[in-house]
Amino acid sequence: MSGLVAIDAGGRVPPFEQVRSQIAAQITAGYLVDGERLPSVRGLADELGLAAGTVARAYQLLEEAGLVQTARGAGTRVIRPAEVPPAVTGAARALVLAAREAGLSADQAAAALRAEWPA
Repeated sequence: MSGLVAIDAGGRVPPFEQVRSQIAAQITAGYLVDGERLPSVRGLADELGLAAGTVARAYQLLEEAGLVQTARGAGTRVIRPAEVPPAVTGAARALVLAAREAGLSADQAAAALRAEWPA
């Protein structure tokens, strides 16, 4: 994966989000495939000149999004994104429309969804 993530140190986007978004884009585009192992947190942090916690946060967000899975001894591996059923896509569109009509931000709409999701 060397060279596949580039950090814009002077940019407005936080480094953890740059790492997360670039890796996520590579997974969804098929450049990183199911089962492919990502560099270790420390290895990628060293390569990019970032703190290990920054890369760990990006990996955690990727895991929460269902794009990678971390297992002790096996590292962090890409997992095939789950197919989203059309009914869920439709419900997501409806949530977006309702949230916009109510004047909510994407973060507020996501918070409402998380509040309804059982822990």
